[in-house]
Amino acid sequence: MRTNILIALLVSIAVLSSGCTQIPSDDTNEKTIVIGSKQFQESYILAHMTSLLLEDSGYKTDVKAGLGGTFVNYEALKQGQINAYIEYTGTAYSQILKKPALDVWDPEVVYEEAEKGLLEQDGVIIVNKLGFEDAYAIAVKKDWAEANNVSKISDLEMHAMEMTIGTDPEFASREDGLPQIEEVYGFIFMDYKQTVATIMYEAIKNDEVDAISAYTTDTRNDLFDLKILKDDKNALPPYDAILIVTEEFASENPDVITVLNKLDGKIDQDTMRSMNYQYDVDKKDARDIAREFLVEQGLIEG
Repeated sequence: MRTNILIALLVSIAVLSSGCTQIPSDDTNEKTIVIGSKQFQESYILAHMTSLLLEDSGYKTDVKAGLGGTFVNYEALKQGQINAYIEYTGTAYSQILKKPALDVWDPEVVYEEAEKGLLEQDGVIIVNKLGFEDAYAIAVKKDWAEANNVSKISDLEMHAMEMTIGTDPEFASREDGLPQIEEVYGFIFMDYKQTVATIMYEAIKNDEVDAISAYTTDTRNDLFDLKILKDDKNALPPYDAILIVTEEFASENPDVITVLNKLDGKIDQDTMRSMNYQYDVDKKDARDIAREFLVEQGLIEG
């Protein structure tokens, strides 16, 4: 049974058994719903977006911005230290579930396997897909790419042994990241520098590294004149943004799930990139960016 059907059943059962509407009770309002985030701008914005959506429906929330990487957030979710966070299908598939690479990375297959696997392995459910993909990609400076006739990852074969790649805290070691690139393409980089995303982007801007593990929704790709190289051997999986909670939390809080489902399919890639731009370039607060989006969409009161 697909998770969205499971969620609907949980909501219906809870409502029928309690005789309640979906308006949170006073007791529910006393609970604080804790939302985690990873350590980059997009995750901050989406965590606050989740928080504001819930607060508009009368809930108390606490955002743990920059809590950590995948495993910190996921473990916190399983332990009940946080109640929700935004994950990505490719990360769930390869990192959390440790599933092998597919011959062809089909986004729908990855989603279905992630949905099924998270539920069976850890009792974690996907509430919804937000509507955009933020994939990993290898990026280099455009002028260097043009000078060396490089447009796809396989073109790096003659250069990699002289290049240093900057990565986020996970990409250098995760199986679907740099090790997968090296295995599929058959070359290794001279060195890598592992750091948070902001410093990674600054490093290539300042010529401290030659390539980076870029994010496809990051506006700094354009801002810093970077070229996203085509993954011509299909090494990297799809990364659709998903909102996840535990099955136990969903069962006990069906009205919360109803509120969270308002984000289903609401954010496309251009919109997410625009919000990231506001954070990176306009230096706007993540919570303000999230609030403006929700108001524009009519999801919360202005």
